[in-house]
Amino acid sequence: MLGCAVAGELYDRFPRLTEGKLTRLRANLVREETLAEVARELGLAPLLKLGEGELAASAEPRQSILADALEALFGALFLDGGYDAARRAMLAAFGERLDRLDPEQPSKDAKTELQEVLQAAHRPLPVYRVVSVHGAAHRQSFEVECLVQDLIAKGTGSSRQKAEQGAARAMLEKLA
Repeated sequence: MLGCAVAGELYDRFPRLTEGKLTRLRANLVREETLAEVARELGLAPLLKLGEGELAASAEPRQSILADALEALFGALFLDGGYDAARRAMLAAFGERLDRLDPEQPSKDAKTELQEVLQAAHRPLPVYRVVSVHGAAHRQSFEVECLVQDLIAKGTGSSRQKAEQGAARAMLEKLA
């Protein structure tokens, strides 16, 4: 829901941008780090109930948990008040970030950058596959493969999203 509201707002603000540039802007706004930052700004962190394992690992929720909580909040707003209510809330939460956007700003998101590189080269889009998950739920480590035709690159991280980003960065290096 959040990605849809952000995409709609970006299209309204930048109607002449290509799909690739709009995708890059959206990816910069809805990446895990930004979502966690917005969740903290909105005061969601103290409202989250953490499990014993998470509390033992850290008193602060992980970025992935904060990002998920923010996305769940926007999903609830959508279910309760519809698209317009969710979009108004998104504008209130992301307003300054939206105002500061620069369509020429490079992507902070390796997956989006990889997609742009592959589209420009008329190659198939990547496929991401979780290879393994290790550790207890509150301290998991993910290993992900990024497949592009006959090429494979791997990434690891504390969330599936971070592992996918690492795999995309590794694939970009292979393609360079």
